[in-house]
Amino acid sequence: MGYKEYFPGVTDKKNANEIFERIFKRTEKLNIKVLGNRRQVTCKIPKKKLFLREAMRALASRNVITIRQGSGSYVSATPGMIDDPFGLTFVEDKQKMIKDLMEIRFLIEPSIAAMAAIRADETDIKNILTACENTEKLLLANKNHAEKDIAFHTAIALSSKNIVVPKLVPIINSSIPLISDSKEYTMRDETIEIHREIADAIAAHDAVRAHDAMYLHLIYNRKHIKSIN
Repeated sequence: MGYKEYFPGVTDKKNANEIFERIFKRTEKLNIKVLGNRRQVTCKIPKKKLFLREAMRALASRNVITIRQGSGSYVSATPGMIDDPFGLTFVEDKQKMIKDLMEIRFLIEPSIAAMAAIRADETDIKNILTACENTEKLLLANKNHAEKDIAFHTAIALSSKNIVVPKLVPIINSSIPLISDSKEYTMRDETIEIHREIADAIAAHDAVRAHDAMYLHLIYNRKHIKSIN
């Protein structure tokens, strides 16, 4: 959900006073109470008071706004979410991390696919099928498909209509480039086939089929991981 849904009728730039007012109203949901005017805004975070600069930093740290040097402050396209919320970038043992990420994916992703099969509307299904086709084209051309693969799994997560699931997408996405970018990637045909099966199952609103197809997809990925270790 982007800034337009969070701040209806407001552009993405900071120029107008209105955007400041609405941004600060929004901080109430982050347990920040804003007082005063635009020039000298005081925030109460438990027992501390902060001026405007600190308030903006507090918002930026929660990815409600993005501060760009020499440009200004902008409402984040993904308020409250950061690129690497689990700090996985700094994990040194990548092979162990991939293995552990796969364990988590086995726990959550088949159920997400099942929810998507039940709740996906026509637009969701179109997005999933398109992402599936885009990934397939790159696989057939023997090109890096990580970005499109991520788009496919993200489309499924969004189709679940569960507001928590999109927050879990970084867990799903973190392992995809580490698997698909490997020079030894040999799962082209299996990936094409199982992606299509997942997409078709969701399009048919068959939750059991979608769950099982996603589970099989993860089994294929785990097999590939073992083969390159």
